[in-house]
Amino acid sequence: MSESDTEGLGAGGRSSVERLNALSGDEAFARLLECCGSTRWAQSMVVRRPFADERHLIEVAERIWWGLTSDDWLEAFHAHPKIGEARPARETGEGAQRWAEEEQAAARAAASATLDALASANQSYEQRFGHIFIVCATGKSSEEMLETLRRRLSNDPGTELCVAAEQQRRITLLRLRKLLTSDK
Repeated sequence: MSESDTEGLGAGGRSSVERLNALSGDEAFARLLECCGSTRWAQSMVVRRPFADERHLIEVAERIWWGLTSDDWLEAFHAHPKIGEARPARETGEGAQRWAEEEQAAARAAASATLDALASANQSYEQRFGHIFIVCATGKSSEEMLETLRRRLSNDPGTELCVAAEQQRRITLLRLRKLLTSDK
């Protein structure tokens, strides 16, 4: 990542990371929870402020994510709508909802047969693993997501939990970058 990728300027010439650092604890928690639906992750991020720059923010975010428990991961998963659906099981804010809609745009535009297949595969996945299917959907077609979902159904539960956690990590990093570039 180049230096220009890691240092965005926000309102008033303050870096985007400085703006995040300057938020109250409650405001920072709410914004970070929109990036990752794990309350423990968001709380841990808040107390580790200030971040020196975007690279430091990302390093801390990843370190915290991989130090969480499977229950924390599952909490984060449930803050996402199922692929092809509009609402998550648990709300985590306006930003998270908007980002999920953007991330899943291809699934919403899918043919009805693909949407039906996604709904059926989502149900099979949830029955097998006990949590929703998580995939970093940005840039993926609905057919690609369906193929990925079907392929991952053959994983054992422990492997799949780790695969899903990696997908959540990718989503979180994308959303952190979106948070840093937003005007809020």
